[in-house]
Amino acid sequence: MEQQLVVDALRSATEAVFSTMLGLEVESGEPFVETEDPGPSQGIIGLIGLAGSWVGTVSICCNVGMACHMASRMLGSELTEVNEETLDAISEITNMIVGSFKTEAETHLGPLGLSIPAVVYGLSFSARTAGKERWVVVPFTCGDESIDIKICLTRNRGLPRLPSLGSAQLAHR
Repeated sequence: MEQQLVVDALRSATEAVFSTMLGLEVESGEPFVETEDPGPSQGIIGLIGLAGSWVGTVSICCNVGMACHMASRMLGSELTEVNEETLDAISEITNMIVGSFKTEAETHLGPLGLSIPAVVYGLSFSARTAGKERWVVVPFTCGDESIDIKICLTRNRGLPRLPSLGSAQLAHR
């Protein structure tokens, strides 16, 4: 899929979720490509995997302050620290943005499946893919805070098919 189509779909999805679900306006920055490990991160990352004829991962990265602000807007209560509510809200925001992206991207990529969201929170951690894949990063600002939406997308080269187990075989295990 052409990079500009990916960027446009991510921008559209992010702007729609922030506007309608959080009552916040975001401004998109200039996208760029990351080809090396980004190094240690601090804050929160929401992740969702994509599967189909194209496979990959979408991540939403922000600092704790922005995560609490987004969660507060979504839940209608003031959250000032990362807790279960904050993590659940970031998970749901990630799910809404990636779900909206998926709907638009399927017109170019064909049917896509989504994994359940995962949220990582910490003071110093690194995340990377197994290969040397390119990540397209679309930065956003919301007031004085920033959010990076990152996507790693590649054609599915297919995996060898495993023999299927029939129901009789499953019953004996």
